[in-house]
Amino acid sequence: MGKLLAIDGLNIVRRVYEANDDEDGPEKAARALRNSLASFRKLLDTHRPTHVLAAFDAGGVTWRHVLYPQYRAERKEMHSALKERLPDFCQQLQSIGLLPLSIPEVEADDVIATAVMRWLHEGRGEAIIASNDKDLHGLIAHGAQIWDHFKAEWHDREWVEAKFGVPPELMRDLLALAGDASDGVPGVANVGAKTAAKLLRSYGSFDAVMAGAGILLNPTGAKLRKDAEQARLSRQLVSLKTDVSLGVTWNKLRFQ
Repeated sequence: MGKLLAIDGLNIVRRVYEANDDEDGPEKAARALRNSLASFRKLLDTHRPTHVLAAFDAGGVTWRHVLYPQYRAERKEMHSALKERLPDFCQQLQSIGLLPLSIPEVEADDVIATAVMRWLHEGRGEAIIASNDKDLHGLIAHGAQIWDHFKAEWHDREWVEAKFGVPPELMRDLLALAGDASDGVPGVANVGAKTAAKLLRSYGSFDAVMAGAGILLNPTGAKLRKDAEQARLSRQLVSLKTDVSLGVTWNKLRFQ
C-alpha cells in the first residue's frame, strides 16, 4: 500500500517566516525559505511517503472571491521579498524530487482535498496532510490524517473534538456558523465557536440549526434568523472543492 503526503506549502512557508522576529526584508525571506526547505526535508524523512503533493496557492482571484469579494480582504499580504523568491524555492523543491502544484482560481486546500479524497476513494493507502488549517480537519472524517509539523503532533478525531467541540464531520458547519476571521468568512454575527459547537451538538447539523432558528426565542435565535443568508454563504466559502482538475497523475507525484 502507498502513502500520500499532501503538504500545504504556504502554510509551512508563512509559519516559518512569521516565527522569525527579524525585520522584514530579503535576508529574512532567504532565511525563511532555507528553513522551509529543511522543514520539507524533515517531513519527507519523518513520514517516508510513496507519493507527495506539494500544493501552493496560485494567487489572484479564486472562486471564493467571486462568491464573496471581501474574502481574505483583511489578510496580511505576503512580503514582496518572500513572494519574489517563491519560484526559486519551488525549483529547489523540484531538485529534491517534488512537484509543486498550484492551480489558478482554487486554493491549495482545494487541491489537497481533491487529491486526498481521490487517493482514499481508490484505496491506495494512507493519506497524511501536513497543515494546521481548520477546514482541512474535516477530511479526518474520510480517513485522512493531519500532521502539525511545527508541534510534531497528530490531529485525530479526539483532538478535533477536544479543540473545537465537534467531530470532524461538523467542522464545515462549525466554521459556517462561527465564521473564520483568518479568511474573512463572516459566519453569524456574534456567534463564536463555543456557541456554534453547542448548537451543533444540540441539533446535529448546520441545516438542523438553521431550521430550528425559527423557534428559538432567545438572542441566539434572533442572530441566526437575521444572518441566515450570510451563514449559508459562509458554508459555501468554507466548503472544500474535491473535483479540481489536477493535471497530474499519481506516477508524477511518486517520490523516489
